[in-house]
Amino acid sequence: MKQENIRNVAIIAHVDHGKTTLVDQMLKQGGVYRENQATEERVMDSNALERERGITILAKNTAVHYKDVKINIIDTPGHADFSGEVERILKMVNGVLLLVDAAEGPMPQTRFVLQKALELNHRVIVVVNKIDKPDARIEEVENEVLELLMDLNATDDQLDSPMLFCSGRAGTASLTPYEAGVDLKPLFDTILEYIPAPEGDENGELQLLVSSIDYNDYVGRMGIGRVDRGVIRQNQDVYICNYHTKAAPVKTRIVSLQQFDGLGRRTVESALPGDIVCFSGAESITIGDTITSLTCPEPLEFVKISEPTIEMTFAVNDSPFAGKEGKYVTSRQLRDRLYRELLKDVSLRVSDGETTDCFKVAGRGEMHLSILVETMRREGYELSLSTPRVLYRDIDGVRCEPYENVIIDVPEEYMGTVMEKLGARKGELLQMGRRGSRMELQYLIPSRCLFGYRSEFLTATRGEGILNTVFEGYHPYKGDMASRMTGSLVASEAGETTSYGLYNSQERGQLFVGVQTPVYEGMIVGENPKMGDIEINPCKTKQLTAIRSKGADEKLILTPAKIMSLEEAIEFIADDELIEVTPKSIRLRKTILDTATRKKAQARRKLQN
Repeated sequence: MKQENIRNVAIIAHVDHGKTTLVDQMLKQGGVYRENQATEERVMDSNALERERGITILAKNTAVHYKDVKINIIDTPGHADFSGEVERILKMVNGVLLLVDAAEGPMPQTRFVLQKALELNHRVIVVVNKIDKPDARIEEVENEVLELLMDLNATDDQLDSPMLFCSGRAGTASLTPYEAGVDLKPLFDTILEYIPAPEGDENGELQLLVSSIDYNDYVGRMGIGRVDRGVIRQNQDVYICNYHTKAAPVKTRIVSLQQFDGLGRRTVESALPGDIVCFSGAESITIGDTITSLTCPEPLEFVKISEPTIEMTFAVNDSPFAGKEGKYVTSRQLRDRLYRELLKDVSLRVSDGETTDCFKVAGRGEMHLSILVETMRREGYELSLSTPRVLYRDIDGVRCEPYENVIIDVPEEYMGTVMEKLGARKGELLQMGRRGSRMELQYLIPSRCLFGYRSEFLTATRGEGILNTVFEGYHPYKGDMASRMTGSLVASEAGETTSYGLYNSQERGQLFVGVQTPVYEGMIVGENPKMGDIEINPCKTKQLTAIRSKGADEKLILTPAKIMSLEEAIEFIADDELIEVTPKSIRLRKTILDTATRKKAQARRKLQN
């Protein structure tokens, strides 16, 4: 049976190529909004972090109606660290819209998501977006996309994929770059014509693969997936099975059944093969499970998710300021929250640490883990973080490490600086080419060698450089590398910072704290431009006499402090340092706070080395 009145399509692209903006226009022209209804930009990015950062983190479902056909649209993340989301979502659709920026062309993540789509034999519609940009290279980008398809061993049908030319912001599409579009009708028509209708045996036994998990305070955990075979009904008794675990099926009941429609959901009595549904009642459901009938518990094979490459230790905050700013501060609360995250993030791995107060958390990249930390601190959690560590593998008896494919776009005058820095970080130059007044560099570099480079890169290129990375694979270990070339300025005593103390400290390096900031012994308050740590006292006060008055402090000129973001802090810390994360503050500190004990430990490490 074919459901000719349904099309299931995912929008895939590199980060910032305009997926969410295009979906906005598709919703507007698909009749989701009333004519007089107020709308907002990037409506699909409902998460506060998504709106702040301008990126999609979680895949979102929506649906529009065009010519009596329901088009289920899934907006997917574009950043490489959230590729686990993309991999499993592709299982729910029959085709993809591949968005490519008309100026940037195919980027690392474009290759990754396209490869996953081709492996599943999905139909591909290429959409060259942002054709109204002044620096658009439409013809060149067309050729680059075709080269990419050939490079990924696309079939003849996939090589003949239709290509459209869009402006997501203007909401126009055309079949040729030489003709201005009026609306998105060419795009909708191409979807109906080229993306196949979902097929399935309506009379067969029920099979539904859970590809995503949602949570609602009223009904609890909810599963999202596409009906592969049979019919799913409200109040139906079903089994939960899993292809990989081979555990005994668990009996449960479908309490509520909903389908996506516009920006909301509507309750339905039943759903047929090809329908994307959201259901509740199965509290033990997780991603990769299959909902089956009681008479035929046959689980579906779940797409293998790429393994994590980076690990950090999440621990209970044990600083002198512990418990002052957070709501959830115990190891039990921290453990429950991390294991709860596993239910909806298949790319994450959590395991108990060496003590009861710490946990090892592995993810796809620094951003992947930093988003989790940022979400937790907004929820009221307090915790401490270690330095990120790469996860090594033994392949055929050889120690291997994860490598990243790095694409860099910089103005020509900064190219020399960038190449020098990446060379020192064991980067291997693969390709170099000119794009107008800018240069494009492609490197292969170990993941660990990129730690701390992003902020250094932005400083070196005056904020004009663009750096994109995507996981390339595991290769032999490339040898040791000096981690940080700078040291830390460490507070020698507890108290509140003063103008006098900071004025005397700022000549030692860049400070991270301002006036009247509470600090404690062992807290990192700045960066030493040379290697090695320096103890300073930012709380020092002026000794007053009959001659020296307190008012003389007004003449002191302080350099503005550098306030570290969470990502910058993760990139900055050394192996003997931690990040203290609370709902109100991000502080850097030494693992051993007491100055005398820390120096003894450093001396012992030197003797061992």
